[in-house]
Amino acid sequence: MKKVVALIMASVFAFSLAGCSSSSTTTTTTTAKPTETEKATEAPETTTEASKEESTGLIKVGIINNDPNESGYRTANDADLKAMFTKENGYDASFSYSLKNDEQIQYAQTFIQNEVDYLLLSAADVAGWDSVLQDAKNAGVKVILFDRTINADPSLYEASIVSDMAKEGQTAVDWLASQNLSEYNVIHIQGVMGSAAQQGRSGALDTKVAAEGNWTIVKQQTAEWNAEKAQQIVQSVIDSGTKFNVIYAENDDMAKGAVAALDAAGISHGVGKDVIVMGFDCNKWALEELLKQNWNYDGQCNPFQASYIDSIIKDLEAGKTPEKTIIMEEKGFDAATIKQEDVDKYGI
Repeated sequence: MKKVVALIMASVFAFSLAGCSSSSTTTTTTTAKPTETEKATEAPETTTEASKEESTGLIKVGIINNDPNESGYRTANDADLKAMFTKENGYDASFSYSLKNDEQIQYAQTFIQNEVDYLLLSAADVAGWDSVLQDAKNAGVKVILFDRTINADPSLYEASIVSDMAKEGQTAVDWLASQNLSEYNVIHIQGVMGSAAQQGRSGALDTKVAAEGNWTIVKQQTAEWNAEKAQQIVQSVIDSGTKFNVIYAENDDMAKGAVAALDAAGISHGVGKDVIVMGFDCNKWALEELLKQNWNYDGQCNPFQASYIDSIIKDLEAGKTPEKTIIMEEKGFDAATIKQEDVDKYGI
């Protein structure tokens, strides 16, 4: 019996040793390199002890943006941020992307858990941010908004560097009204619903249509910033036989898709033609369409915000209080007056 008990005790001891060994062993898993599409929605990686050592002395920043493949504007915005937030410039930066608000909020929670110093945010939707930003504040993470505003208590973020989307929309609608058409039959192609850009650019047009008897929206639908979806929307209006003479697209890519549908149907567009074409963002290729008078109007949305954010972080690190809101300077361009130097200077 003593031998049996001794044998059992030895077995238990060996098993517990194996368990301790297992729990203290680090396992490295190699995964396939993500595709570009996967990169656009992947969550931030958990910081390891090794990477913490490498980032000693660097300001740790988590950046949440929309999909850089969304548009030419977003590509330029992402590139501007990546050029600024480098180790050479004193930053340890991680990037996460999504067009979905709930995914962005999850990324924010992960960045907070990873103890970033700053959370930079271009929100997919204006709503839903109070709770996670309160978590950031409680954890000592400073939040800076860029590109887009949100509906949250201003005490939850340090500063915002944004475009005045409502002003962009109003400038565009004022220009359209100045064309003095006898009637306005508008195909309104919207961006991602709920985003600050969509709300600002839609709001001014909706207000004008409600106030004027000769303004009509013949079709109002989101194409989610996508050219192909915009082309399908315009094609559906053409197929229905509904009369229209204005395309108000809330970004350049959607305006491009709309024009593709017009071209396929043999409908003329641009200065002095059957359909007025309007876009936003001022991609260089879009401004060239204005220069050739194939389009009529393009509203500027300035993507170059990284230097402003860097300046704000430097002020905060020095104990200074930065300006709460910085509005990017922007304008609208008319095909009748645009010049090559405008394309070269303002095209993105």
